[in-house]
Amino acid sequence: MENPAFDYDNNKHDYAQVRRADKRIFSYVQSALVDFNTVINIGAGTGSYEPQDKYVISVEPSSVMRKKRLALGRNPAINAFADNLPFEDMSFDVSLAILTIHHWPDLKAGLEEIKRVTRSKIVILTYDPERLADFWNVNYFPKVVEVESKRYPVLGTISSILGSTPKVSKIRIPFDCTDGFQEAFYGRPEFFLKEEVRQAQSAWGFIDKDIEHEYVEHLRSDIQSGEWDRLYGFHREMPFFEGAYRMLEFNLTDAST
Repeated sequence: MENPAFDYDNNKHDYAQVRRADKRIFSYVQSALVDFNTVINIGAGTGSYEPQDKYVISVEPSSVMRKKRLALGRNPAINAFADNLPFEDMSFDVSLAILTIHHWPDLKAGLEEIKRVTRSKIVILTYDPERLADFWNVNYFPKVVEVESKRYPVLGTISSILGSTPKVSKIRIPFDCTDGFQEAFYGRPEFFLKEEVRQAQSAWGFIDKDIEHEYVEHLRSDIQSGEWDRLYGFHREMPFFEGAYRMLEFNLTDAST
């Protein structure tokens, strides 16, 4: 894909309300940062998963996102891109990148840059593009999934660039997840009918509006007729879903990786 970055400054969205941190997913982040003090959060967005017990410097290139942070009472973010960070080498104990690397036009430059400014550990939350089809939305929103499969880098590519083998954790997504990414609604398909939900999921911004309308009406019809429940209703009884969401932890101080 020529440019995988979604334009948060010029597209309508209510990201701060739809994409609220889920405390159970936040526990994954907290566990990864427990032994460290200084953190750089890259592609920080509204800062919903930033730990309050650490010294955190946030980097966010979108002016709209930076303003939303301030409206939420969070610390200001630095206006910079991942591939050109205004910090000295090894400035932070840990670098954190939560659902952001799929927006980076130059993945290699961005990853090399965050490695440069990090002393001990890189933590990346991302999606495994090879497992995106595990979710039922591939049968309702095929072009959305196709877009995502092109935007998200293969996990092996990330490892190759960083020159390290990560600890990979599957993120268990709770049924009542408060963060409105796509898999969060694995058992609540009705949420995809809400325009504000789709607007806060960047993949929808890469498909034609007519196709989006077609997809939404297909899902609406299947929900109303009971067809969705016939095919996938068992998801409504699942307390957790393990799909393509992953946390990668790269230990830069471990010579064995």
